[in-house]
Amino acid sequence: MSSALQKMTIAKALNAGMRAAMETDPKVVLLGEDIGKLGGVFRITEGLQKDFGEDRVLDTPLAESGIMGTAVGLALRGYRPVVEIQFDGFVYPAFDQIISQVAKMHYRSLGHLRLPMVIRIPYGGGIGAVEHHSESNEAYFAHTAGLRVVTCSSAEDAYWMIQQAIASDDPVVFYEPKRRYHERGEIELGEDAPHGLHDAVVRTPGTDVTLLAYGPMVKTAMIAAQAADTEGRSIEVVDLRSLSPLDVPTILESARKTGRVVVAHEAQTFLGMGAELAALVQHEAFYHLEAPVIRVGGYNIPYPPSRHEEVFLPDLDRILDAVDRSLAY
Repeated sequence: MSSALQKMTIAKALNAGMRAAMETDPKVVLLGEDIGKLGGVFRITEGLQKDFGEDRVLDTPLAESGIMGTAVGLALRGYRPVVEIQFDGFVYPAFDQIISQVAKMHYRSLGHLRLPMVIRIPYGGGIGAVEHHSESNEAYFAHTAGLRVVTCSSAEDAYWMIQQAIASDDPVVFYEPKRRYHERGEIELGEDAPHGLHDAVVRTPGTDVTLLAYGPMVKTAMIAAQAADTEGRSIEVVDLRSLSPLDVPTILESARKTGRVVVAHEAQTFLGMGAELAALVQHEAFYHLEAPVIRVGGYNIPYPPSRHEEVFLPDLDRILDAVDRSLAY
């Protein structure tokens, strides 16, 4: 296929990526609440049921455990189900199926059975939503052996990573930064994916501090790097993209180069991804570090009401403050 450069939103890129996967493999099926005629609450699957039919884009009852159980059965029968969890906080009724069945089946069967499925989860805050609509629960699944956990931060990644996830023979939890759905970016269609599914990418090269981020925080991190640059500080922004497995070589290469590391994510810092990253860097790059790894994240409380979420979510000032503290050592 010849390449073509197109500009589209993350939402449209996800739609285009799933469309490409469905055209390539007739065993790819989508299922979830209101994903058919409505196209999902965020319109990510808009038009797919019309073009591929109700047998391949299924509107399900409002029962996440049932959706996930159905997906397990489909995957065991040779299909590649792509499940949409409508909001991050709605995944908990399906938690038992994901942890006890999806993550364990390949290991339990001594490698004889696989569950090739994608669990799409819009996550994170910043949209002024009500309870259970703004959570960042990625640590639960990254902690669970048997699951691959990834998250996109740009339209290009959304387009390619969703296709790579669908093609994977392992179950993939695919986190989508919902407050970034309408941000636009250029995608080169028809070419090979520019990165592997589990590759971290240096978004902004720098020399003074490494800033590790993923999903919705990548844009905030890049804005922080631009602001710091005006004051003569050079921040290297690394977009993790994959939370399990981590791209350890890329993370450590950057940490060893700058000697200072700040981690930013929306989830609570207590037992979050930042804790694992801090332990990794301080264990593997200890003699290169000029300062302890500093974490910036949500506070250790349930996600607050929308009128208080700006205080809860890491922002430019909190990230730059962490950078200043790192450089002060």
